[in-house]
Amino acid sequence: MRATAQPLEDNKVKLSVEVDEAEFERALNDAFRKMAREVKVPGFRPGKVPRRLLEARLGTGVLRQEAFRESLPDFYARALEDADVDAIAAPEIEITAGQESGPVVFDAVVPVRPVVTIPGYQGLRLTVAPFEVTEEDVDRQVDRLRDQFGELTVASRPARDGDHLTIDIKGYRHDQTIEPLTTDDLLYEVGSGSIVPELDEQLRGAKAGDIFRFNATVDEADVSFQVLVKEVKEKILPEVTNEWASEASEFETVQELRAETHNRLGELKRMQAQMALRDQAMQALSELVDEDMPEVLIEQEMERRLHDLSHRLESQGATLGQYLEATGMDQDQLLAELRQASEQAVRADMALRALADAESVEVDDADVDKEISALSERLDQRPEQVRRQLEQAERMPELRSDIRKGKAFNWLVDHVELVDEEGKPVDRAVLFPSRSESPPGDAPEAGGDPGGQGGSGEPSSVETSA
Repeated sequence: MRATAQPLEDNKVKLSVEVDEAEFERALNDAFRKMAREVKVPGFRPGKVPRRLLEARLGTGVLRQEAFRESLPDFYARALEDADVDAIAAPEIEITAGQESGPVVFDAVVPVRPVVTIPGYQGLRLTVAPFEVTEEDVDRQVDRLRDQFGELTVASRPARDGDHLTIDIKGYRHDQTIEPLTTDDLLYEVGSGSIVPELDEQLRGAKAGDIFRFNATVDEADVSFQVLVKEVKEKILPEVTNEWASEASEFETVQELRAETHNRLGELKRMQAQMALRDQAMQALSELVDEDMPEVLIEQEMERRLHDLSHRLESQGATLGQYLEATGMDQDQLLAELRQASEQAVRADMALRALADAESVEVDDADVDKEISALSERLDQRPEQVRRQLEQAERMPELRSDIRKGKAFNWLVDHVELVDEEGKPVDRAVLFPSRSESPPGDAPEAGGDPGGQGGSGEPSSVETSA
């Protein structure tokens, strides 16, 4: 088989493929065996009828058409690989020779992924969010722990934020009680805003025995409320002592508790800074792409996202209609939101591919083995089983592409200029103490998963397929 590629306008390529007679004869034999099992011929068991007799009964054209139908997808896929064509949608195929006999020649016109440019990527400058831990940060965490061990005691003074009041509350509209807004002996924290803001305003300064009425808007409807304050309690927090620290945590002293709190906050803030940097880097790289994104890729990404959303809702026992109602969106608004996110995801994908090309990023077998090992752990399967499933689904090229984009992204984070909010350089060794803590090898998101743009043009998720 021979294949040549001719570039066309509008990011399309014309593949011209020639399959010699001997190679197509194997396709004819496969088609004959298939039809011999399906066609009933008197005097012969299924699959035992001679080919010459079957051709005489059905006509050689029927057998050849079946061979075309079964073999052209394989010939086309091989031609894509041989000619190194990155197709993003289904082709338009025209058989130009060999319909009756002889070598088979066909043309395939297919949309391809455009090549984009990312000018100035070497000079990107990114601001890292603060990740240092202050004593005030530790104090706030310790106070939250104290709050969990606080005790409520009756207060004789007027209520203030943080106090817990026992109240009877009744919500009504047009003299009709609204059950979800009506209850007795509700323990309510002043300042929590968990019902309506107007309630907190009324409760500040209230004392036991007070009765008051007010109006508020709930779900865009006017609602009247009546509230009886039965009791005012304040929360008394424990003193920060070694004894309390040993009771409230696994540490024996306040010093140990604060040290661990400091370490834990440091890890959390550093992780948050890494994630923010990841998003910022992807956004900055994507903004370097000026080219318009192919509509077919945007539509494929929208379809993938809508399918994922429907699947998540179904697993939660919900419907798309219920989701729209809960979010206050209509179908057009949802599609507009999906389209915007999908276009951003496609742009991010294209930018990462361009970066990988510009920096000659390569993927070797060790990279693939490492990724398959990670996949097998997440899926709780043996690595060889995951590899077999990927190969059977013809997803290995896609996996390599995703690994390549991930390596390109890691290159970006390793080489861009990092500064703090004052413009001072940030030490990468502090932000990423070990290489394993830098952004993972999977292609990152930018309004979506750029790794979802597979070479076949089909929505994809390597992990799901395995």
